[in-house]
Amino acid sequence: MKLNKNVEIIDPISARDFNERYLKPQRPVLIKGLGKHYPAGDKWTIDFLKEYCGDVSVGIFDNNKTGSSASAYTKPDMEMKFSEYVDTITTGGSSNLRMFLFNMFKRKPGLRDDFPCPYLFKGILGKIGYMFFGCENTKVRIHQDIDMSNVLLTQFYGRKRVVLISPEYSDFLYRLPFNTYSLVDLDNPDYIKYPGLRYVKADEFILEPGDSLYMPSGYWHYITYLDGGFAVSYRKIAQSLKMKFLGLLYLAFYMPFDKLMNKLMGAKWLAKKEQMAEVRANKAMERKLPRAVSLKRSREEKSYYNTQLRTGH
Repeated sequence: MKLNKNVEIIDPISARDFNERYLKPQRPVLIKGLGKHYPAGDKWTIDFLKEYCGDVSVGIFDNNKTGSSASAYTKPDMEMKFSEYVDTITTGGSSNLRMFLFNMFKRKPGLRDDFPCPYLFKGILGKIGYMFFGCENTKVRIHQDIDMSNVLLTQFYGRKRVVLISPEYSDFLYRLPFNTYSLVDLDNPDYIKYPGLRYVKADEFILEPGDSLYMPSGYWHYITYLDGGFAVSYRKIAQSLKMKFLGLLYLAFYMPFDKLMNKLMGAKWLAKKEQMAEVRANKAMERKLPRAVSLKRSREEKSYYNTQLRTGH
């Protein structure tokens, strides 16, 4: 995998320029300090949110929950008071508990006045702002957003590392069928088990408080909380008809079907999906290389990997 750290970083620009330079051509970009142009940029400290939202009961997800790799996250693993959860961010310790896709504006409408949908992202989804919280070193598995929307993610507290990958590399990422995530570990890529990763090009962004990252429709993202912190995302409907249809398909059919098959087949269904993802990746590699060379390399790598498993190395 080729990781580009020399990414495009800009200052806040006009909505027209943003549309022409980034939204229409679907180019990711880091916008420095956009959040500082709104009251929330200075006002939203951990202490402020703890006092203002502390009584709200929030759904919490456990990254370490057994079986979470089998399907998309759909229901929280537990509930607790917001004030109790944010304490895990400020203590400096590690925790696998995350809070995401939480519409705090619905529970505390006054927060929207502090950070309304940025002028760059106005649209029919502009009233829905989702909050994301995590502790230091928390990782969010690589995935695409299931509705295929454009996303503007604004960091308010702590730093965050985001790796973005264009949807054109979906097959090389071994995307599991009927879902929008992969089991590959981008921090420790296994090129023997997942040789398709060699063809992937990715961009690495580091978000600091006030920064906003534009993630185009269907872009894969892998996130690491460098510090305990939180961010807010706003969404904008996909530009292309293809992505609109794909998002609807995942929401209306693929995700419910995947959940049903997980319930009926359990681990066998996950194994089947992994096999299908491998076949899809091999076909994608064949298109990149002459057929004979691609098949030979795939067989050699598979043989080597199986030998490693048998010998325990």
